[in-house]
Amino acid sequence: MVILISLGGVFEFYDLFFTGYVAPGMVQAGLFKPESLGFFAALAPIAIAGFGTFVFATFAGLWLGALVFGFAADRFGRRFIFTWSLIWYVFCTAIMAFQHSGLAINLWRFAAGIGIGVELVTIDSYISELIPGSERGRAYAVNQFITFCAVPIVAFLAYTLKDTHPFGLDYWRVVILIGTLGAILVWIIRRNVPESPRWLARHGRIEEAERIVADIERRVAAEKGVPLPAPQRISAEMEGRGSFAEIFGPLYLKRTIILSVFNMAQVIGFYGFAAWVPTLLIHRGIHVTASLGYAFIIAIANPFGPLIGTLFADKLERKTQICGGLVVMGVVIVLFSQASEPALLIALGVLFTLAANVMSYAYHGYQAELFPTRVRARAVGFVYSWSRIAAAFAGLAIGILLHSYGVPGVAAFIGAAMLLGICMILLGPSTKGRALESISH
Repeated sequence: MVILISLGGVFEFYDLFFTGYVAPGMVQAGLFKPESLGFFAALAPIAIAGFGTFVFATFAGLWLGALVFGFAADRFGRRFIFTWSLIWYVFCTAIMAFQHSGLAINLWRFAAGIGIGVELVTIDSYISELIPGSERGRAYAVNQFITFCAVPIVAFLAYTLKDTHPFGLDYWRVVILIGTLGAILVWIIRRNVPESPRWLARHGRIEEAERIVADIERRVAAEKGVPLPAPQRISAEMEGRGSFAEIFGPLYLKRTIILSVFNMAQVIGFYGFAAWVPTLLIHRGIHVTASLGYAFIIAIANPFGPLIGTLFADKLERKTQICGGLVVMGVVIVLFSQASEPALLIALGVLFTLAANVMSYAYHGYQAELFPTRVRARAVGFVYSWSRIAAAFAGLAIGILLHSYGVPGVAAFIGAAMLLGICMILLGPSTKGRALESISH
């Protein structure tokens, strides 16, 4: 079930990371000249112009999907959102691939971002509700290993198809369409994923919840060949209104603030490095052509951070894993800013990527654990939405710092953000091995 759900998340990462790889083709096609952008051209005064409007539309859609539509999974169910957010993404992205003006591409990109944003929020919520406390960390590591496989895939496709015209189409249109075809296949194969038993129980659908849990128990017993142990008694989840306002109430306000600030901080390092790595390499003296090859090598490391994490995901406290990842990211980016040898730059880039992705799977699990079932999706959507806004403006800030202070200026910015993220996580509760109902109390 975790694998099937995670396959949907592949397309959020595919969609996010193809941005940098399709940029040259889109710009070359003249799609982001001022006369093609319509009202998006008005963003030029805040240094968001040309292809930057595409990035802006992407994160604006992701932000709206996570923040405004996160409630939908709490109200209509996790499975309902899995189905329809993926269909929405396919529909909007396929239309976007055939547009011929920057304005139309940005509008459809914004619409597709809404579907992608709500999809990931729902995935995080579902996994936390499905997996026992003793194995949730490993489940999130497997989830992120699968989703991060999209990064080297899109890098390879863009590298292979660049300057070609498959089926008479520009290469960047084909890269985009490949993602939609894959999403359709995933939608078909994961239709049998059941609804979250916790969500069903919360909405009074006890018989359905019991049936799903009994089926899971039957299959696990068959796989292990031994009877399952008797269920442990746990305290019931506290009652609450299940409204958006509850995440700002006395029980959860501190967690909401901590995770909101943390998300703004972590994304500066995570996407700040991933999106800018070719440019950072060039500023460290690497030739532009070689920098793309080196960036591809670094991109291959993305799935291996979570894969390594499966070895210790449930042995170490989630907070320890997050803070450890942030510490390594902060130290490595400083070393990266001073290095010039290609082999050392690649090694540091790989190490940064591994640490960032250990941090990523750990915090995705952590933030879903801190809220009760009745508001989990909308709470995760709210705190996660701050990373989307921060990513858009962090890209702008990194561009300015790189121009004025070079890679050391970017390293100082990322290092400070990592320190802020550590401070926030240290203020949160521990979750290792605890039932969700216990954590939500």
